[in-house]
Amino acid sequence: MIRKQFPFKTTLIIVIFAILGLYSCNSSKKNKPVEDVSEIKKADTSIFFKLSLAEWSLHKEILEGRMSPLDFAQKASELGFEGIEYVSQLYTEELKKNPDSKTAMADLLNTLKEKSETFGVQNLLIMVDNEGDLAAMEEEKRNEAVENHKKWVDAAQFLGCHSIRVNLFGTNDPEVWKKTAADGLSKLATYAKEKNINVIVENHGYLSSNAALLVEVIHAVNASNCGVLPDFGNFCLKREGDELWGATCIEEYDKYQGVKEMMPVAKAVSAKSYDFDENGIETTIDYSKMLKIVKDAGYNGFIGVEYEGSRLGEIDGIIATKNLLLNATKNLN
Repeated sequence: MIRKQFPFKTTLIIVIFAILGLYSCNSSKKNKPVEDVSEIKKADTSIFFKLSLAEWSLHKEILEGRMSPLDFAQKASELGFEGIEYVSQLYTEELKKNPDSKTAMADLLNTLKEKSETFGVQNLLIMVDNEGDLAAMEEEKRNEAVENHKKWVDAAQFLGCHSIRVNLFGTNDPEVWKKTAADGLSKLATYAKEKNINVIVENHGYLSSNAALLVEVIHAVNASNCGVLPDFGNFCLKREGDELWGATCIEEYDKYQGVKEMMPVAKAVSAKSYDFDENGIETTIDYSKMLKIVKDAGYNGFIGVEYEGSRLGEIDGIIATKNLLLNATKNLN
């Protein structure tokens, strides 16, 4: 009797383990990280740009304490990027570690430069935030913002970057904004020119996302080191409650028209991404169309990956964006 039951039990156990194994296999497929195709694409001559990584793509990792901003160069290198784009606000806590602000900045910059050299990545630009409004209505506030930004111009020069990225918010009155924006930007660009650093403006909300107006401001400044940083996704002109961030966008500038208008005065390009379908295609931005605009403008510099989604983790989102940039160039003329 025991001999008769033994095969049955054995068979039952085997079936149970087989089911568990199948479930485990399916589960692992669902949670499989995004595969990085950059190594496969390296020899592809259709790639007309180099890849850089915007630090904002890792802001959750940094702000939630899972990654030190001092390790940015190492992480970018591990992910296969040639260049890096720093974000000033992600170093706020680092700069608080020494009560002497100049010493704190010097210590930070020495570390960042050493890291970039160790891991073989090129320092490209610093995205500067929270240093005052360069397009403020009051001249005193604009001048204060210019002074606050100067330390980041100096930092960019020390690191070997080509630019700092700034914001132009100010008023929503177009005619007033053009004057105040040109004034603040011109003053900062004059200082930056002495340091061989570009001052570039990102379409980042309010009238700065009106590409035609922004380009008018750049022409009004009329400085060789003053330009723009077209971002594929930041074209919201107005949000509910006149909020700058967070609220639902209720008026948007045409993103493709905007990038096309900005490219003649662009000194860098930012590839924003939010989410992807099962084929790795960005669900809100036509990357093939965007890259065609960028290529037709004769641009062949760095394109910065800036993943800002929430469904994918930051690392998977970065890889998915990089893969899409590489794949989307294949059919461009």
